Amino acid sequence: MKLEICSFSGHKIYPGKGKVFVRSDSRTFRFITGKTESYFLQRLNPRKIRWTQIYRRVNKKGITVETRKKRTRRTVKVERAVVGASWDQIRAKRTEKPEARAAARQAAKEAKKANAFQKKVPTTKA
Repeated sequence: MKLEICSFSGHKIYPGKGKVFVRSDSRTFRFITGKTESYFLQRLNPRKIRWTQIYRRVNKKGITVETRKKRTRRTVKVERAVVGASWDQIRAKRTEKPEARAAARQAAKEAKKANAFQKKVPTTKA
């Protein structure tokens, strides 16, 4: 037994009941009563008519069980080591003062320059 749904009111239509209206563009509409068909043909909005299921759904009528609010999962930060540096080394670098970090960066630049300069100067074999 297949139940249809009224195109206007949203009520169930049992077999052998109701009417089918076919529009000129071949779209079919099923109505449970002549009243719903009449209201549909008058182009009344079912959301504004109190006894329709659509009105009840839009205006939240007759909902007895309140749905519990969906819980969102909190993201958990995991602090892990990076390849080549342990977590302790990373934490130590993070906590050191900006001046000390700048001095270390400057020393590394100078060491790199000195190393590049030594590679450029050709060494003479004795």
